[in-house]
Amino acid sequence: MPSVFTKIINGEIPSYKIAEDDNFFAFLDINPNAIGHTLCVPKKEVDKIFDLDATTYAGLMEFSRKVALALEKAVKCKRVGIAVVGLEVPHVHIHLIPLNKMSEITFQHKVQLSREEFEQIAESIRKEL
Repeated sequence: MPSVFTKIINGEIPSYKIAEDDNFFAFLDINPNAIGHTLCVPKKEVDKIFDLDATTYAGLMEFSRKVALALEKAVKCKRVGIAVVGLEVPHVHIHLIPLNKMSEITFQHKVQLSREEFEQIAESIRKEL
C-alpha cells in the first residue's frame, strides 16, 4: 500500500507544494513545529534513509539544501534546522524547520495555521527558489 507521502506526490492527497523535480518533492508539514516547516521526500518510496542508494541519498540532501536556502529567505528565523526521524511515515523524509528557539525542533511544539496562512507561506518560499 502506498505511503501517505506517495499519495501526496501522486496528487491523491492535497498538499502545499514547495518544489518538485524528477526525483524529489517538497511540501509544507500540515502539523508544523514552526511556520514554514517543510518536508523533503524522494519520489521513490523507501522506508529508511540509509536504505537509499548513494545517488538518491546525495540528491535528496542537495534538493533539501536548495529548499532550506529558500525557506531561510522566506521565513524569519535564526536558522533552518534539519531532522530525520522516520518513525511517523514509512517513507524517507527530511524535516526542514525554521528555528528561533530549541523547542521548535522537539516535535512537541506545534503551531496552528489556517489554509490561507499555509498557502501564503508556500508561495513565499516558492518565490525564493
